[in-house]
Amino acid sequence: MSHEQYQTVIESLHECMKACSHCYDACLQEEDLNMMAQCIRLDRECADICAYLEQSLVRGTPFAAELASVCAKICEECGNECKKHDHDHCQKCADACFKCAEACKSIA
Repeated sequence: MSHEQYQTVIESLHECMKACSHCYDACLQEEDLNMMAQCIRLDRECADICAYLEQSLVRGTPFAAELASVCAKICEECGNECKKHDHDHCQKCADACFKCAEACKSIA
């Protein structure tokens, strides 16, 4: 299938990857790293799966639905964790994650 049909999903994936990468870096600068450990781990997981799915959709993967399902689950987990923290970068990341999860569900 042509990647053009996934353009909205691809854009959501890219925005989520950027938000998670920024949150990951910003969390590493926080004073209480132990409190941020789960957020940091999920930011990395989420950024990685979003980047992978974005690339896979562009190259026309036959596994779009399966990968999107996994990506949606990881995005939701990351969003839920980020939502627990008051930092602006975490709140923005959570919003991007939830938006991306919904986009992924549309093709899962």
